[in-house]
Amino acid sequence: MEVPVIDFGELDGERRSETMALLHGACEKWGCFQIENHGIDKSLMEKVKQLVNQHYEENMKDSFYKSEIAKGLQNKSLTSDADWESTFFIWHHPKSNIDEITNLSDELRKVMDAYIDKLIKLAENLSELMCENLGIEKDYIKESFSGSKGPSVGTKVAKYPQCPRPELVRGLREHTDAGGIILLLQDDQVPGLEFFKDGQWVEIPPSKNNTVFVNTGDQMEVLTNGRYKSALHRVMADKNGSRLSIATFYNPAGDAIISPAPKLLYPNRFRFQDYLNLYATTKFAEKGPRFESMKRMVN
Repeated sequence: MEVPVIDFGELDGERRSETMALLHGACEKWGCFQIENHGIDKSLMEKVKQLVNQHYEENMKDSFYKSEIAKGLQNKSLTSDADWESTFFIWHHPKSNIDEITNLSDELRKVMDAYIDKLIKLAENLSELMCENLGIEKDYIKESFSGSKGPSVGTKVAKYPQCPRPELVRGLREHTDAGGIILLLQDDQVPGLEFFKDGQWVEIPPSKNNTVFVNTGDQMEVLTNGRYKSALHRVMADKNGSRLSIATFYNPAGDAIISPAPKLLYPNRFRFQDYLNLYATTKFAEKGPRFESMKRMVN
């Protein structure tokens, strides 16, 4: 099995409907996909990766290998809740904390801000395409996420360091993401990311040519009434290299009220006889409009 690849360059051409169907299927059946021709300057993405790797080497690597988790691996005393990762988190919206993070170079702050500005536009575009596929208003996801100050956006910057005993520890344990739409800029050489699909773990290859890897979180599953699933995933530790992961979360605001989109809900609390009466006149029509009629009757 290979994770779907969505070519955004096809959205303005003759293959738009095919591309939209591919996106819809990826959201429904996988909960993850890769985007190519996304419109973000690839030299900017390369600069982000270069500067983050440089920051790790200069400020994080030594301390990680002196940490309790590294010592625990060495003497085989690791607890089951350990993750073999070295991370920091940047908030972008509604309020940025990037100037408060110690040891970040001015160049990394500037380049990261420029990258995130582009990535937010991609997330908003993607949310509108999802809404179109679901048959709901194009701003529904963004407005549902907005709360009082707009959607919450933050980035987990992680390195999964080279691991001498990868059989003893996960890079990151199995989980689904709590939020909305996650956009990942990842390593182009070192593997490790895996998603659970149809009863088996599927390896996600390193991202060549700076594709953006996307997965949907728990709030998208709630908002779509289960149509778009949040997928279980994990990161495996690697003996041969250190893996880079820059995961940006386009999430609901903390005060956003989340509930399924009404248009995606099935009708409920109706008398079966009322449904049969409607069915008698609509039996050979599409069932979707029949469900919508029942919702209006109940309300």
